[in-house]
Amino acid sequence: MILVVCAVAAELKAFAPRPGVDVVAVGVGPVEAGIGTLHAIARGRYRYVVNAGIGGGFRNRANVGDAVAVTDEHYADIGLEGGGALNLPDGITLREHVASDDALLASYRKRAGGALFGPGVTSATITTTDRRAQELAARFSPMVESMEGFAVLAAAARAEIPAIELRGISNLVGDRAASEWDFRAGAAATVHALEMFLAAVATPA
Repeated sequence: MILVVCAVAAELKAFAPRPGVDVVAVGVGPVEAGIGTLHAIARGRYRYVVNAGIGGGFRNRANVGDAVAVTDEHYADIGLEGGGALNLPDGITLREHVASDDALLASYRKRAGGALFGPGVTSATITTTDRRAQELAARFSPMVESMEGFAVLAAAARAEIPAIELRGISNLVGDRAASEWDFRAGAAATVHALEMFLAAVATPA
């Protein structure tokens, strides 16, 4: 079985159900995504986890309607404002970075041809200004902004299940007036990417 995690069901409305694939809408934001993913994992036995949903593309790196396989995720909202190391006791460190599984990325790459690959950044707050978009771009060099990617990948890693994140670009990150918002284009790209991934891997019932 493969677990497909999205934030809201509308993102994958056009995805046709198929044997061996469970689709779960876990809610919006990193807290809901982490809780929902682990809850779903606890109720089933899964070979892979796929986070599939819309996201914002950073200008000159991804366009509305593109599909992006996210190689690794950074969590923008954890740690010190502006970056830097926290002075925590007992050698404790914060988990700020998690990656999609290399083998799953390679399988998708073989099937999806000229698909885009690159880093993502997860934020609990949607970026609506060019200033913040530029700050995130400078800190993390991402292609995509989402609200769930880090949490889903981290939950899968905690459960020791290989995972991959696939994003359809629905808008450009920054000023909302110039974001080119198009939910349908982002959702269509998401579904296409998911179908390409599932075609590339075994999906036993």
